[in-house]
This record gives sequence, C-alpha cells and structure tokens, in this order.
Amino acid sequence: MWLDLPTFNTVVASTPLVAIDLVVRNARGEVLLGLRVNRPAYGFWFVPGGRIQKNEHLDNAFRRITRDELGQPFERAEARLLGVYEHFYDDSVFANAGAGPNTHYVVLGYCLDLAEGQTLQPPTEQHQHYRWWSEDELRISPRVHEHTRAYF
Repeated sequence: MWLDLPTFNTVVASTPLVAIDLVVRNARGEVLLGLRVNRPAYGFWFVPGGRIQKNEHLDNAFRRITRDELGQPFERAEARLLGVYEHFYDDSVFANAGAGPNTHYVVLGYCLDLAEGQTLQPPTEQHQHYRWWSEDELRISPRVHEHTRAYF
C-alpha cells in the first residue's frame, strides 16, 4: 500500500525506508544503470530498485520491483543477495517542494544475472536513460552515485 504524500513525508522524516536494489548484469558482465530523474540521487547513474511496502513479503516485493524497474518480473530465487547496505542522503523526494527531510534507506542489494540474449524494457519513470556499464568504468565515473559504486 502506498502512502499519501503528507504521511510519506512524515515517514521519510522519522524512519529509515527499506528497499531492494538490483545489480543487473548482462551476459558480457556489464551492469545496467539508469540516469535518475527523481530525488534523492537526482542526476546520477544508479542501479534500479525500489521500496518495500508495509506487509509485503520479500518475494512479492522483488517480483513487483523487478517488474516496475526492469519491465518484467523476476523471482528472488533467481538472484543472489549481495548484502545489506545503508544509504544516507541530505535530501529527499520532497526537496522540490522546498526544504524537505533527509532520507535514510536500509537496502537489500541483489545481483541478477541475465541469460545470453535476454533483453529488458525498463520504464522511464525513475530513470530517463539506461545504459550498460563495465565495472571498471562505473567504479571511476563521478556520474555514478557513490551508493551504486559501493556494490562493486
């Protein structure tokens, strides 16, 4: 269940958010990143991902997030847990409306390896462009957000 904006603003200001981030690799070992269009991390290249909803089981959240972020659902059993990460941001989705709260995420990072020839059709709601990056390139690019680089 998604919260109305005033309630969500209170949640962001008061508690950490729990999310799943997706390190998606193609058969060549390249990683899919999207150019963020929303805060936090606006204007940076970032891995796809999303928040887990209240009372949503992890398997259901993984299916929904992969469908929403990659254009098709995947099962959590198809991925490998990389670990638990903390992301702290000085801004939030509410920064465009004036002085909003900062944001704290607790993130479950997963690696999802695509099969040879498998393609994705990711939507452009959270990321305006997508591109495949080599690990070497994304590790040194200042345009790739530090929280994404931490997965490598």
